[in-house]
Amino acid sequence: MAHDLYSWIKALHVIAVISWMAGMLYLPRLMVYHCAAEAGSVQSETFKVMERRLLKAIINPAMIVTWLAGLYLAYAGGWYLAGWFHAKFALVLVLSGFHGALSRWVRDFAQDTNTRPARFFRIANEVPTLLMVGIVILVVVKPF
Repeated sequence: MAHDLYSWIKALHVIAVISWMAGMLYLPRLMVYHCAAEAGSVQSETFKVMERRLLKAIINPAMIVTWLAGLYLAYAGGWYLAGWFHAKFALVLVLSGFHGALSRWVRDFAQDTNTRPARFFRIANEVPTLLMVGIVILVVVKPF
């Protein structure tokens, strides 16, 4: 019974991580295009709605479920004692910090106060990918 719960929570965790990552990869790309839209234009206002909905309806809930399920798995599986888990946890903290930065940038665009160029968001778009690669390697390979 406990194993069944663990497996269901693990499945939920993987689904939440996929959703979180999808949003974290798409949102900076929207911002790249939003930079080209004139403030107050129909296009800019559309991007604001898309960015807000993506953040509030997908990215935020997915992060919360990822964290809750992940903490359960770490505790129930005893992974919190493993070195690879400590490294993974550090990368997830950085990913969560990036999530916070995305939230700030959405707010900046919503208030028409963004000063960052499209190039900044093109580069920022790579951050979640790099973190994801490290996290997946740590979870699958468990190198230490």
